[in-house]
Amino acid sequence: MAKDEIREYLRIAEEAADEARRMFVDGLGSLPALYKKSGDFATEMDLHIEEMLRDQLIAATGIPVLGEEEGGVLRNDASWVVDPIDGTANYASGNPSCAILISLVVDKHPVVAVTDIPLLNMRLTAHQGSGVHLNGELLPPVNMAAHVSNQVGVGAVGSDEGSRIPPDSRLRLIKALEYANMRPRISGSVGIDLAFVAQGVYEAAVSFSPHPWDNAAGVLLARSAGAVVTDIDGNEWELGSLGVIAGSPDVHESVLRRIKSIA
Repeated sequence: MAKDEIREYLRIAEEAADEARRMFVDGLGSLPALYKKSGDFATEMDLHIEEMLRDQLIAATGIPVLGEEEGGVLRNDASWVVDPIDGTANYASGNPSCAILISLVVDKHPVVAVTDIPLLNMRLTAHQGSGVHLNGELLPPVNMAAHVSNQVGVGAVGSDEGSRIPPDSRLRLIKALEYANMRPRISGSVGIDLAFVAQGVYEAAVSFSPHPWDNAAGVLLARSAGAVVTDIDGNEWELGSLGVIAGSPDVHESVLRRIKSIA
């Protein structure tokens, strides 16, 4: 895919994100409208924003959309992947740690990413071969050798008991990180955790999610910032991978080693 074409897709994604942000802010505090399973739900705005994103992205590009709420088609050549509200429980309660995630995935890797965090007034964007932009301004490359805060984002503790990394293992990981003088942080939003790695706020982040809509946008942001990005087994991340570890080389290695010890 040519660079000019990728830039045009990023422009289209940002236009869709503009409308999504307006809807997101207007609907803040929306109550659950669709219960998926215990402790997991979608609000009315999840459904409305995804419908708008789906309509707008397909109309502008003809590329199919895979979304968290309504599913869709995932093609190898190109697919949009969207999470209308990443951190729905936060959104419903007015917690600002929630985001809109849009990515374009080609051959199992994201080539365009928009992570919009309306309540923190942050929009991070990247396309393949670019750096990371925050609110339209190019960020300097993250210094992957500097460790100021030692903060590590951990996506969530709760999970299905059938998950490969169940809740008790995740708690052991948090304890192991603390013992290693790292500071685990649980935001409730994988998209925000990976965006914070791309900004240098976090030294690393861990997602245990297998879902592309949770991970794809943040993977490209972290890669574009110079972070090491793998799945939770240390393999190169691609669509279909289980989870994400993203961070500076030594912190990434330290987190990976501890995950292997508790998995």
